[in-house]
Amino acid sequence: MSTLGPKQALFEQFAAIAKTLGHGHRLELLEQLAQGGRSVEVLADRTGLSVANASQHLQQMKRVGLVTTKRHGKFVYYSLADDGILDVLTALRRIAERNVAEVERIVRGYFDKRDGLEPVSRKELLKRIRARAVTVLDVRPPDEFALGHLPGAVNIPLRALKARLADLDPTQEIVAYCRGEYCVLSFEAVALLRARGFKVRRLEDGLPEWRAAGMPVVTGSA
Repeated sequence: MSTLGPKQALFEQFAAIAKTLGHGHRLELLEQLAQGGRSVEVLADRTGLSVANASQHLQQMKRVGLVTTKRHGKFVYYSLADDGILDVLTALRRIAERNVAEVERIVRGYFDKRDGLEPVSRKELLKRIRARAVTVLDVRPPDEFALGHLPGAVNIPLRALKARLADLDPTQEIVAYCRGEYCVLSFEAVALLRARGFKVRRLEDGLPEWRAAGMPVVTGSA
């Protein structure tokens, strides 16, 4: 009976992680967890999964070290085990963008139609925040905003944006952001605001990447 050498044994472990990542629901759960620690119930609600199904996916990711758990009373909260997971997700996205025709078709057919302008870089946005030369618009739900947001950001969830246009200064440029580079919420917000005459662009990615880059993050709902 043959035994694996150390390199082969390592590759087996790497393959187990890659296999676990090979499911759309798990990638979506990781995107949610990149906003901050969440309970199974909240994660299930945000991803449209049953609690049992979400829990099953999360347990599989926990077994290979992608997520960790902490219990608070009767609730179990999941978090990303390591910010390096964001690098893996970014690498997957870049490879798919360069090499998978269907990904290019979706990007051109949906995202580019809503926002074909160059997004604002993190570095540029931070400079403009410090100069108070921009309105930063966070279009995620309030609980995600409370877990962490950009300094000075205004939280208007996408579903409430049309009713709260008066809360925005039409004379100042707006930079919208949400969960990541292809978060639908920010694209829809940009399209809505541009149609109503606002000068608006998107941040190049989202809150998780901003945090991972060492940029300042504020917690709380105020």
